[in-house]
Amino acid sequence: MAWEQTGRWISVAQVSNPVVQQRRLRTELRKARDRAGRTQREVAEALDWSTSKVIRIETGAVNISTTDLRALLQFYGESPEYIKDLEQTARAGRQRVWWDKYKTNLDADMVTLLEFESSTSLIRQFQTLIIPGLLQTEDYAREILRMYNTEDQVEYKVKLRMERQRILHGEDAVRAFFIMDEAALRRWVGGPAVMRKQLEQIKDLAKQPNITIQVLTFDRGIHRGMRGNFEVFEFTTEDQDHVVYLEWPGGVTVVQNNPKLASQYVEWFITLEQLAPPPEDLDTVINRLLEDMPS
Repeated sequence: MAWEQTGRWISVAQVSNPVVQQRRLRTELRKARDRAGRTQREVAEALDWSTSKVIRIETGAVNISTTDLRALLQFYGESPEYIKDLEQTARAGRQRVWWDKYKTNLDADMVTLLEFESSTSLIRQFQTLIIPGLLQTEDYAREILRMYNTEDQVEYKVKLRMERQRILHGEDAVRAFFIMDEAALRRWVGGPAVMRKQLEQIKDLAKQPNITIQVLTFDRGIHRGMRGNFEVFEFTTEDQDHVVYLEWPGGVTVVQNNPKLASQYVEWFITLEQLAPPPEDLDTVINRLLEDMPS
């Protein structure tokens, strides 16, 4: 673990994570400009840049070269030590991430999701109709992906999904809370054999200390989650608000920089936790489903 200037412990993996470093750089650059009392237009005029370049740098749409970074921070009047620190941050942010090998086949929404997953410290996810991707077996994932992709896309997406699950394992595993409607577990995906293996895997994963899984059973009646799936990401650094990731038939909506709305989703999740049978009842719920399934 490492000690951050905010006074919070963060893992070594978080320190070396390119996505975390990119986020830190964006945040620090905005703070430096605020300290200098400069607008983006004033910065652009002083450095003979376009205003859009300043905006793209601050939002992370483009990388900033070491030369431009040094010029920018010197214009803000920052200390040599601070400039050196952010130069190191910028270099760390330019390192390759594990999903680079898939990038030519990934759309922007998936890249965004991977960035959140790779830098989060805690996940809360609710699913109504399918098992969350982070909990899926390879066979279950393959059946789901066949519904929405051509055959030549399916296998690399299965591999990608399996690699995503690494965040749930190992020394730096994230804390994850999953709630599924009973409908997600009762829907046969790939037939009884695939579903049996999938349900057994859910029981096994729930034994890990960092993973909590609940099933919102039919007997609990109507609930807020019936409006749709949602996922909330929390981050270690204090300068990063919670992010809500919403998937719906028309695409993806990401809620950022909106603490009020993000907190509403956290409250909804907690309401669903309280409504669902407790985590210790998971095996009982799944065993009942297994008994109802033909051998």
